[in-house]
Amino acid sequence: MAIPQTDVKIKLPQVVDIAYDSYKRGLPRYRLASDIMTQEVLTATPETSLDEAAQTMGKKHIGSLIIMKYKTPVGIITERDLLSKVLAYGILLRDQTVEQVMSFPLITVSSTSTIKEAAQLMTEKKSRLAVFYAGNMVGIVTASDLIKSLPDVTETEAIIDDFMTKELVTATEETSVINIAKTMGNKRVGSIIITHDNMPSGIFTERDLLTHYLAQDKSLFSELGQDYSKPLIAIPAGTSVHRAAAVMASKHIRRLPVIKNDKLIGIITARDLVEAYAK
Repeated sequence: MAIPQTDVKIKLPQVVDIAYDSYKRGLPRYRLASDIMTQEVLTATPETSLDEAAQTMGKKHIGSLIIMKYKTPVGIITERDLLSKVLAYGILLRDQTVEQVMSFPLITVSSTSTIKEAAQLMTEKKSRLAVFYAGNMVGIVTASDLIKSLPDVTETEAIIDDFMTKELVTATEETSVINIAKTMGNKRVGSIIITHDNMPSGIFTERDLLTHYLAQDKSLFSELGQDYSKPLIAIPAGTSVHRAAAVMASKHIRRLPVIKNDKLIGIITARDLVEAYAK
């Protein structure tokens, strides 16, 4: 479905400059993976059902679980795995185990690696990173962890236009959740723009699916209705990577639609910003 060519009414961060200055003043000078990692790592076993794994992720508001076998981290299950390997094919989560769809081998990084090295590894492997120290897993680094601490350097002054995805995927409020999930899985995207009366109204993300549906065991065969994130928060084309990271960090979001002349022209994600910094 194409984005309408009429003016889009979206919530643009009106105080982005003020927020950005505040963000810069309060930005810790993180240097190592150990400085930015999430220390609490939730786990599952290969025998865990996908239904149980999805409920855990949704209730804890996290996007992945580390898979342990014989007390050893061997892989990871992510919200993207659930979408692209299961829901995209109409398979029920309760009919599959973690072992059948988890990503492996586990991508690891040393706790003493720099955040630049972590960003480069994440970009290369397209995966979250398990952090190890002295042979033991001590944390996990995600794209969200990285954008909270992107330094104000030459790389992050690049503009988001060069890294955003220009193809926008949309659905209406009348679309069933299962069809939205299938579309996201097939297209391997983490969000879909939701329209109301042919106008962009909000966004539905992998995390919305986990938190509002899978974790609560709600039916995926009902219409989406109003159960999505709104109003739509967007950012102007030409914004720097660092400023975009500041908006994501302050709003606690991982995706920002990009506008130009009051029209949606793309979307930038936390992973895109990490890739820009890694170059």
